[in-house]
Order: sequence, then C-alpha cells, then structure tokens
Amino acid sequence: MAVAVEMPKLGNTVEECLIAKWLKEEGQPVSAGETVVEIETDKTSFEVTAPVGGTVLATFFEQGALVPVFTKLFVIGNPGENVEAFRPQSKGSTPAADAAGSPTPSARNTSPGGQPVTATDASLPHSAAPFSPRARRFAEEHNFHPRAVSGSGPGGRVLEADLRALYHSSPKVSGAASRRVQDGAEAPLEGSGIGGMVLASDLDAPETRISGVREKIASRLREALASTAQYTLNSSADARGLLLLRARIKASSTGPDINLNDLVTFCTVQALLQVPALNVLFLDGRIHQGRGVHIGFACDTPRGLLVPVVRDAQALTVAALAARMKELSAQAVQGKISADDLTGATFTVSNLGVLGIESFTPLLNPPQVAILGVNAIQLKAVRREGKVEFIDSIGLSLTLDHQIIDGAPGARFLKVVREKIENVEQLCTI
Repeated sequence: MAVAVEMPKLGNTVEECLIAKWLKEEGQPVSAGETVVEIETDKTSFEVTAPVGGTVLATFFEQGALVPVFTKLFVIGNPGENVEAFRPQSKGSTPAADAAGSPTPSARNTSPGGQPVTATDASLPHSAAPFSPRARRFAEEHNFHPRAVSGSGPGGRVLEADLRALYHSSPKVSGAASRRVQDGAEAPLEGSGIGGMVLASDLDAPETRISGVREKIASRLREALASTAQYTLNSSADARGLLLLRARIKASSTGPDINLNDLVTFCTVQALLQVPALNVLFLDGRIHQGRGVHIGFACDTPRGLLVPVVRDAQALTVAALAARMKELSAQAVQGKISADDLTGATFTVSNLGVLGIESFTPLLNPPQVAILGVNAIQLKAVRREGKVEFIDSIGLSLTLDHQIIDGAPGARFLKVVREKIENVEQLCTI
C-alpha cells in the first residue's frame, strides 16, 4: 500500500521549508529509516526519512522549492501503484497557490512572450511577484530591487539564490585576469586585490559556496554589530573548586556526567537569578524582563555555529541541566534539532576555553543584552596576605549592550558570577 510522506513542521514559527537535496529519485528502492530528502529552514537543516521500505513512486517538488509544512513531499509503495490521490494540485507549486487559481500573466515571472517581468514595474507590485520569503528578505536587507529577474524555482518562483547571483554577478576584474576569463577561466565573486578586485592569481584559488546556515549566521552577526553598542568586560575566577568538583564527579562511577562547562553554565543561571537585570530582551525600544532563565549555549556543528536553548534553566538541578545540554548538543550536531530549540534565549554562554582560548570578545545575539564568554583555565599569580601564590583561574569575558547595561551594573554581575564559580561546591548538590 502506497504511503505519502509530508513536509514536517520543524517548529512553531516555521511555515515552509526549502528542498535542499533529493537523495532518492523516483523509481529507486528505499529502506525504512533511510534518508530520502534533505530540507532546510533559515536556522537549521533536517533529514526526512522513509517510514517504510519500498520504491519511491513519486516526488512532488523540485530541488530548491519552498514547500509549506504538512504538504505531501513524496510517496513510497510498490511499483505500479497509483499516486494521483496524493499528488498536490500542481507539481512545483504550493497548494495555496493552486487554490487561488492559475496565476495571470501579470503575476508570473515571465511575460507571455517569455521575457522576465520587472519586479518593481508599476503594473506589477513587488508583493505580487512570485518571490520566496527568503528572496524578499534578501532584497530588503540589501536594498536590491532589480528591474528584471528570472526565477529558477518551481513555477518560476524567484529564490534567494537567484537574487544573490544577480547581486554578485559583476565582479571587478584586473586586466590580466580579464584576458584569462575570456579564455575560459572562471572568475570568483571577490578577489584578493584592492576593493575585492579579482587578480590573475585568484583564478587558480579554490572557491567554496557557503551554506544557507553559514549565510544566516553572517547576516545575524552584521545585524548585531549594527544595532547594538557592544563592549566587553574581562575578569577571572578561582577555578580550584571547579576542578575539585569535576574530579570528584569523574571519579564516581554512578554519578551524572557533568563537565566544567555545565558547572559554569549552572553558576551563570544562579547569577542571573540574583541579578535579573541582565536576563532581559531589548525589543522595539522596550526592555522585556525574562519570565524564566532561558539559557542559550554556543554549539559548534558541521553546519556552523548554532545556539540551542535550555528553557527555564532556573528550575533544573546541575545534573538535569547538564543532561539537557548534552541532548540538545547531540541533536544540533546531527542536524536534527527543532527550530523551537534554537530560539527564545534570554542569555547566552559561549565556551572557547576548551580550545585553549585565553580571552575573546563574544558577540551579542539581539535582542539579548548580554553574553558570557568562558576562557581557558590558567595558572595566575595572586597576592594573598602579603604573599604571592599561583592558582588555577578561569577567564570570563562578558559582552554587554551599553544601550541597556552600563559598565558598573555589568561589572557587578560579573562579580556575582565569579562568586558563584568560586563557591560551586556549596552551590551544587550532586
């Protein structure tokens, strides 16, 4: 019996997903649990697997299509079975578009004569053009509204990639490089010369297109720097208690798996309960107090930096917090994390100390107003009762938005974090 598989809903805020890559084509056999198609949101990617074994009888959308959630993507069954009952009204278009009827010539991206329409022409409002949501966002972010653009998506839909290619289609090229390009060499989008000019030596350099997730990260970082007044305070805390507690946990064969990052994150949560002024969001000129400590933590994945969020971390024991962080980290690395688990943080912790970094400037993730960077543990000389001794110290780098948090309140919060870390053995019940 034929089985149809729908586009999953990857989060409460996700209404459609992009078909990134078909791994199985029509007519190919597939086993239960085998990946058939990779899909993407603007935050993460996800694999859609076959619920049963059989043959891929039909795929309803082309690679690059934006497909609404709960729309049927493909059908698995036995060769010869009829799939028409599962097929969306028109392959390569969304059910919503089909329900509204076939687009009129003025709503298509090509005229009856096959010429591209002008997206900004008075007879065709921008909102009527068949732009994908990501393409519209790219156009607005870059103030890029070309008179004409041809879409490569299903039904002629203009994708973000179409606009991006057009935006970057005219690189500056040196004379020597130009001659080689005329002979068939391919010019990169940006070269190593002044102002990004492509030099002859650049034509031999390999070029790799960044992923959708990487592009989203880049866009958010640019927005963060443009919309906030960031500054960083650096300090350190006595780490001897951390190391002793970690050693005791590691020596226990029955205890929970809790590492140093888990302990520091737990101390940060406790500090935010004591200083709630940093557990806020700054939106539309207003400060919104967090109704819980929703702690985000930076996670390095094959697809780039992601920030999973542990909600209501203030209600968790250190063991429960550690377990939840490990669960979310595994999902992020595997590319299976829900979009809902990547949003809603009120404060973020970024740990580069495990990589030996002694000090860095973590960047804010608006609308959050603070982020704590955790650095490496190092021996530090301190003066105690007139004597100098060397102790293990953990570096802390706190970045704040000066629009909301002045230096003194930020320094006081960092002092509380230090106190929590230095008294972690009394703070944590293992």
